[in-house]
Amino acid sequence: MKAIQITEFGGPDVMHLVDLEDPKAAEGFELIDVTAIGINYADTHQTENSYLSAQKLPLVPGIEVVGTTSKGIRVLAPVDGGGYAQKAITHASTMIPIPAGVSDEQALCMLVQGSTAWHILKTVGHVKPGETVVVHAAAGGVGTIAIQLAKMWGAKVIAVASSEGKRALATSLGADVVVEATHENLGETIKAANGGKRVNLILEMVGGKTFDDSLEILAPFGRLITYGMASRVAPTMIQPASLMGGSKTITGFWLSHCFGKKELMNDVIEQLFALVVEGKLKPVIGATYGLSEASKAHKAMLSRETTGKITLNPAL
Repeated sequence: MKAIQITEFGGPDVMHLVDLEDPKAAEGFELIDVTAIGINYADTHQTENSYLSAQKLPLVPGIEVVGTTSKGIRVLAPVDGGGYAQKAITHASTMIPIPAGVSDEQALCMLVQGSTAWHILKTVGHVKPGETVVVHAAAGGVGTIAIQLAKMWGAKVIAVASSEGKRALATSLGADVVVEATHENLGETIKAANGGKRVNLILEMVGGKTFDDSLEILAPFGRLITYGMASRVAPTMIQPASLMGGSKTITGFWLSHCFGKKELMNDVIEQLFALVVEGKLKPVIGATYGLSEASKAHKAMLSRETTGKITLNPAL
């Protein structure tokens, strides 16, 4: 089979297309003939070995695929590495059948980005109708879904994005207000967009100054959910007293803690699929690259050129 493999850690250029033996499925696992592969920001950390869990070489990156089982069932499947390949192994209990009316690429929008958006809003964000939600990286895979879910659940959405095109996309998905991400005084700009008031819930995955500015504008009992650090820049160290003084909450979220739990993954994704079929949720497919173009896809993601979900076609 064709696969992307790395033998040294580094940036996108360490990925190479190679021929490998087909993997073999042990008892309780399933071999998937892959038809589409999802790219996630976590994959860029995998290749650098800067992910939350340590990586081992040689490595075939990738944690999600769509494909068919030996019985011809089309499934969305998480994989424990090895996703950037024409065949992949998944645990049989974690596969999720894809209903008619949901394309391969739309299904890939739901495994990581869709479930993350759901959990950071509902499970750890406890969003309530009437609250103001700030969505950073609003045109990204998580952001485009989070905007739609937050609106569906009765929130006011302030979308933060870096370009005019990305802000237009956020508006088209239902954001009430859009803010330029590169604004020097980002926190005050977001407050101004909220009528001068502090905000209730912030979804933050940029890190650095974006995190710092966001924490500053939380309302009493406001929550900041951190689920990434795309800038690779750590926020300022936080003093507990500053949280007490504003009755603020910071919660970290890592989707890995949901894997293997039916109620947190399978059940949530099935609900997301139903919303797609009903036309209530519109996944955004930003671009599809050939498997041989994996390094090009990573470069586009790291330079923030992309919107929505980025996928790989294993046939190319």
